[in-house]
Amino acid sequence: MTQPAEATEPLAGFTVGITASRRAEEFATLLVRRGASVMHAPAIRIIPLADDAELERVTEAIIAAPPEITIATTGIGFRGWIEAAEGWGQAENLGRALASSRLLARGPKAKGAIRAADLREEWSPASECSAEVLEHLLREGVDGKRIAVQLHGATTEWEPVPDFCEVLREAGADVVPVPVYRWTAPDDGAPMDRMIEAVVVGDLDAISFTSAPAVASLLMRADENGVLEPLLQSMRTRVLPVCVGPVTAAPLEQLKVPTTQPARARLGALARHIAEELPRRCAPMDAGGHSLSVRSRCVVVDGVVRSVSPAGMALMKTLAARPGRVVSRDELLAALPGGGDDTHAVETAMTRLRSSLGAPKVIHTVVKRGYRLAVDPVEVTEKSAEAEAATVSHASPIRIPEGSKY
Repeated sequence: MTQPAEATEPLAGFTVGITASRRAEEFATLLVRRGASVMHAPAIRIIPLADDAELERVTEAIIAAPPEITIATTGIGFRGWIEAAEGWGQAENLGRALASSRLLARGPKAKGAIRAADLREEWSPASECSAEVLEHLLREGVDGKRIAVQLHGATTEWEPVPDFCEVLREAGADVVPVPVYRWTAPDDGAPMDRMIEAVVVGDLDAISFTSAPAVASLLMRADENGVLEPLLQSMRTRVLPVCVGPVTAAPLEQLKVPTTQPARARLGALARHIAEELPRRCAPMDAGGHSLSVRSRCVVVDGVVRSVSPAGMALMKTLAARPGRVVSRDELLAALPGGGDDTHAVETAMTRLRSSLGAPKVIHTVVKRGYRLAVDPVEVTEKSAEAEAATVSHASPIRIPEGSKY
């Protein structure tokens, strides 16, 4: 039998979903080092564009008539463009054309890709924000200027359509969009289906996103599976969506899903931000003389991570949603995986839960009524304001609609 583990690391007992397709292993390592368990399901697949006819056509047009200004928005996109041109035997010609253009980089990654191509950027905003690049150009005036804009990728109804190019056009610029890369859903959708299900049923404490296309892909898949609304509701109430930056967060914010993000759009900063936010949003409560913190797949009792069965977690989450209040056996039965029609199943699961916690007095039996977490009523009142202010990690179970994939 596995012994309980001391929760000495900030993410001990927490489970974090990773949707990234690039550098996912590196990101997972950063989280695991902080004590987290991770679930990985790449949400997108980047399509190589060495044989993309539209990109080749635009590249030839830029070589023939170099733009006055070229804007690099992403490192991976700019590198991909240079690599594609090399495959067509046009890398040298493209390099000369870009060298005669004023190069602007949206952020450090784009700047690094420019320099890796033996080019130099003229300017890059400290904010790493497209809006500041746009303001910079509009201040100096763009009327009559030919401007090449490297696009982020494809857009969908959930991924905001970039108005960057349109604003420049309205200001009088001749804009040349450069479709450097596109994305599609992964060939194997099963891992993403499992990730979506984990969010819907609350088996994750947080889900992380490092690109807007990853958000869009996950939302599209959930919609196809008939669980989009349960997915969004779970991210609004109990599974914390963490995004690397504002562009990534935009599709969720538009759907009224609150997100959190680090001050700097970096993987390391994202991992540190998760390690700060999850413990803050899952403050322990005093129950039956013990310190108790309910996570997605375990319970931390007096600083010790206690493994709990899925049935036990279902009961614990339902009780924790109303700490100190009595929850009937019928309600607890409905929360059990698979449900049932015999409340004896609740009593059996409760016995096992108490044993797993190693603290039987944390949960009180209320004769003829049900069960309650042994939380002091004063503490419940004080904690309620905090719970209202932050995204709650564990709420009462969300029901998956009939006819959905799950």
